[in-house]
Amino acid sequence: MASDFYQLLEIERDADAATIKRAYRRKARELHPDVSEEPDAEERFRRVTEAYEVLSDDGRRATYDRYGEDGLRNGGWEPQFANFGSIADIFGAFFGDDRFGGAGGGAAVAGGRGEDVQVAVDLEFREAVLGADRTLDFTTAGTCDTCDGSGAATPDALRTCETCAGQGAVRQVSRSIFGQVVQERACPRCGGRGQTISDPCGSCGGSGEQPEQRSVEVGIPAGIQDGQRIRLTGRGGVGHLGGPSGNLYVDVRVRDDERFVREGDDLITVLDLTIAEAALGVLASVPTVDGEPRELEVPAGTQPGTRMTLRGLGAGRLRGGQARPDGQVDRGDLVVYCNVRVPRDLSPEQRDALARFQSLEDDRIYRDREGIFDRLRRMVKP
Repeated sequence: MASDFYQLLEIERDADAATIKRAYRRKARELHPDVSEEPDAEERFRRVTEAYEVLSDDGRRATYDRYGEDGLRNGGWEPQFANFGSIADIFGAFFGDDRFGGAGGGAAVAGGRGEDVQVAVDLEFREAVLGADRTLDFTTAGTCDTCDGSGAATPDALRTCETCAGQGAVRQVSRSIFGQVVQERACPRCGGRGQTISDPCGSCGGSGEQPEQRSVEVGIPAGIQDGQRIRLTGRGGVGHLGGPSGNLYVDVRVRDDERFVREGDDLITVLDLTIAEAALGVLASVPTVDGEPRELEVPAGTQPGTRMTLRGLGAGRLRGGQARPDGQVDRGDLVVYCNVRVPRDLSPEQRDALARFQSLEDDRIYRDREGIFDRLRRMVKP
């Protein structure tokens, strides 16, 4: 049997927390002494539990990676599972799984969680950048109007379940090397509700549910991106037999814009300039996602690819942004790249004008204020 904790869980050494947890779930259920018939299942179960206890804790994992298991034990670590009284305690401690009850555990929850509902919303680029409100229509499971969710045609049709005495759960006791194991499961006769129905509701067939049309107002936060998801807790399908409602998940799809490209919280656009505008300078009008163009002073001698910035005209900062004094959302910037266009199909007059300019050209007018050799001299100057 492998001794390395990563090998025990069959994971890579750079596995994240979610991968570690999934691996332990799989191995623990595979090696459960009440399930596995392998002769060394009990010992292997102990070892994978130790491995999970160490690798799921960042501090212990760092010590293990550096010094190994001996380093952990020399530092005073002992496996916690040795202090648990049963398999139920182990599963409860690591998984938070209320399907496994201890000796004094309560009854299982009768009602099941409602279904999760997934809908998609298509947004214009501007709506994703600045935020928007949308009304979403969908169909999901709702409470039956006829029986008010009881599932019975009349109140007298509900009877206390004789199998579980109204508790909604039955217990099964077994023994293992860890001691007595008490497992609670939903009552097979009443399905966990604690009552049986002698005369089911004619509208819902005893389920207590029926399809329901819903409309939900959703606030799309400024800065949301294509492919992200919004979760609305408890806005999905109604819970089964009194259980909690499911969630509503809104998948966001953002349409492209012909003027802007997004880079994080910044927006990028291109400003086309003529040769004369780039050479002489111009007060240009730059489109913004807000709808109102902004003036941008382009200095004389602007080169192709020059980058200029308009602060606070980008996308809303979905995370980490702070509200401004005016209550508006903190935003990224609008980055403007200058594109100098070369003219085509010149008229004879335009061609003559450019030819006269060419005859007056001097290499000095094309030099940067600090040329590449100037920068090199400055860098190597003692």
